[in-house]
Amino acid sequence: QVQLVESGGGLVQAGGSLRLSCAASSRTFISYAMGWFRQPPGKEREFVAAISWSGSRIHYADSVKGRFTISRDNAKNTVYLQMNSLKPEDTAVYYCAANDIMTVAEPYDYWGQGTQVTVSS
Repeated sequence: QVQLVESGGGLVQAGGSLRLSCAASSRTFISYAMGWFRQPPGKEREFVAAISWSGSRIHYADSVKGRFTISRDNAKNTVYLQMNSLKPEDTAVYYCAANDIMTVAEPYDYWGQGTQVTVSS
């Protein structure tokens, strides 16, 4: 069982930056691929970024490529999402998730509770 807790969300102006963190409870964190997903208001949840257990493989949604960076620190059981050049359309609840294999689509095995990111124009 893996418990995930996101933090770092908030309100930011367009063009600004935020860094989301996701702390995992399990010592087996290193064995999981990690992903970030988001759910904009009134829309379905969508893939944002994923990283393999070692960090050697990374994949981004086209909508965030070049602006967002996913990374992980296995010593701290934490995955990050650095978000730069934020746009109003990035407004969403952001979720981190853990999975046995790296994939760009659901389902993932474990999910955090989500953190709200709001980008004002």
